[in-house]
Amino acid sequence: MKSWTTTRQRIILLTAIALISIWRITSGEWAIPLSEVMHYLSPFAEIDSPQAVVIRSVRLPRLMCSLGTGGLLSVSGLVFQGILANPLAEPYTLGVASGAAFGAALGIMAGVFVMPCAFAGAVIALVLTWGISRNGGSERIILAGVISNAVLSAGVTFLKAIAGDKLGAVVLWLMGSLSGAGGREALSVWMSALMVSACAYAFGPVLDAMSMGKDYASVLGVNEDRVRVMLMLIVSLGVSVCVSAFGVIGFVGLIVPHAARRLCGAVHRRSVIHAFLVGACVMGLADGVAQRMGELPVGVITALVGGVFFCRVLMRR
Repeated sequence: MKSWTTTRQRIILLTAIALISIWRITSGEWAIPLSEVMHYLSPFAEIDSPQAVVIRSVRLPRLMCSLGTGGLLSVSGLVFQGILANPLAEPYTLGVASGAAFGAALGIMAGVFVMPCAFAGAVIALVLTWGISRNGGSERIILAGVISNAVLSAGVTFLKAIAGDKLGAVVLWLMGSLSGAGGREALSVWMSALMVSACAYAFGPVLDAMSMGKDYASVLGVNEDRVRVMLMLIVSLGVSVCVSAFGVIGFVGLIVPHAARRLCGAVHRRSVIHAFLVGACVMGLADGVAQRMGELPVGVITALVGGVFFCRVLMRR
């Protein structure tokens, strides 16, 4: 019965993703009927017509980026919450996103490839958070993440102050927007999302044990420190790809894992799939709303909703 309920939920989520995709790819300043969309997506359609350019070069890449980003950030938050046994853990609250933003901002100002700089910044944020917490409990790690976030955010502010003629590019990028999404960004985000999701699924039973609390997994013969460091680096790499492409999009990794566990329970091999699908729905919908509101940065919408949710979870604890 549980298996059938889980399957039905996934079918509903896939249907929701399909409906959101149809809405995103057919509507906009230039409404294009679904029949024409299907025609221009076929391999036999003319690719130099205005409709084909809008669909293939603008709407489809942005749609795929929003779905992949939502899945990536959601599974990343689920992994962080599992390995730290804390429902408030996610890339934004741990400072990983801010570290990646700091590194990427440095890369933008230096005119070098942004993604390695973002990954280096995310790793520095993890080391800073871990050093401040000094192997304390999960609550202390979250507080250390808040401190790291504040320090790195101050560093980003300093970079904006000295950015000069690159200030506009840095500020626009930091807001978190998918307006410049293209095929290359969609490919990199989806590869990262599948990598993080595959690792989370493979280590599902280990995450189940680690989420039970400190030293519970050690009793079962799991090297917690090794698994924690490995998964943190993998997730940080995935988040860095997202941040380097679209800027900081916070709180998706906090909200969606809670919704996924509500739907299918706390078993990680089930909740990884649910988190990816729910995250794709949330991000696809949020980016569509942001686009309809005059290209409002999607990071603003996720921060407004996620901030309220963060306070609610914190008050309940």
